[in-house]
Amino acid sequence: MLFFVIELLLYFLGYFFYKDLPDSLFIPIMMICTTWYIASIYIAFGLLVIDLVRVSIKLVRLKSIEIYKSQWRKMQRGYFCFLVVFVGGLMVKGYHNAVYPAVRHLGLHIPKTVEGKDSLTIVMMSDLHIGEAIGKKHVRRMVELCNAESPDLVVIAGDILDYELRWGEKAHIEEDLQRLNAPLGVYIALGNHEYRANRFAKTRWIEKTGGVLLVDSVAMPDAAFYLIGRDDVINGERAALETLLQGVDRTKPVIVVEHQPVYVEDMMANQCDLGLYGHTHNGQYWPFSLLLKFAFKYPNGYYTKDGSHIYVSSGVGFAGPPFRIGTRSEIVVIRLKFN
Repeated sequence: MLFFVIELLLYFLGYFFYKDLPDSLFIPIMMICTTWYIASIYIAFGLLVIDLVRVSIKLVRLKSIEIYKSQWRKMQRGYFCFLVVFVGGLMVKGYHNAVYPAVRHLGLHIPKTVEGKDSLTIVMMSDLHIGEAIGKKHVRRMVELCNAESPDLVVIAGDILDYELRWGEKAHIEEDLQRLNAPLGVYIALGNHEYRANRFAKTRWIEKTGGVLLVDSVAMPDAAFYLIGRDDVINGERAALETLLQGVDRTKPVIVVEHQPVYVEDMMANQCDLGLYGHTHNGQYWPFSLLLKFAFKYPNGYYTKDGSHIYVSSGVGFAGPPFRIGTRSEIVVIRLKFN
């Protein structure tokens, strides 16, 4: 009981005084409370299982089950100890899944002839969520993983920052992002989190990273292909994809970068070759990853339809607590082959 009281006191302390608390105190409070929040979900699932077993015993009333009634208290204690150890291990694994991204490799073919180029290597990242939980150390790890793949092009599909800009500014994380190394450059699209608090200050900070910010705009990193960056759907006045494609030579590969996979059909209807998305985190925690399929037609991973390739990344970072249960942070390496 004392544990729950302390947890509640910490939560309300952080909730009401987060503007006044120093970072050295606020961040540990946030980590403790969010860790307990995620752990409590799986503890609740485990307790539900034991309650279902208890109810089943009462309903079935078989003589063979009666033998275990005398040992029920002992079994409950043993199960609870197992549950605590299991959830503890799950949280350790979940932390590893979140802060140590996997590197996914994907080979795709675009049946277009590109003069002077038969292939292109793209490293795609999304959902960095730089903030209280994701700082300089985590971003440096992302940059090292990215540079190790020797990409021609780096694409970041939105949600570079989490909520407040000050965490990235204070640690000068823009200097780490400047170390991304790709001959054709780094291109960045906005996500919904860029629209949360200090939108224009965030945009100015993103431009300091050395990347090219694509907001409803078209770029040609070289003369071989087009890269179209769409504004996030949170902007109801963003340009239509048809408008952005005016004047685009369709005989060349067309790659669309957008944060939320809401209007994937627009990309396919306009016969674009590749669409890169993020936002979903693949649910981040089980069982939310299962429910995600009801919210998005293309929730996570690779799809192909009507000659278009689609990839929805689970993200290189995470939102909120630094855990991923049943999912994994990722950097995606896409090797495009042309005719």
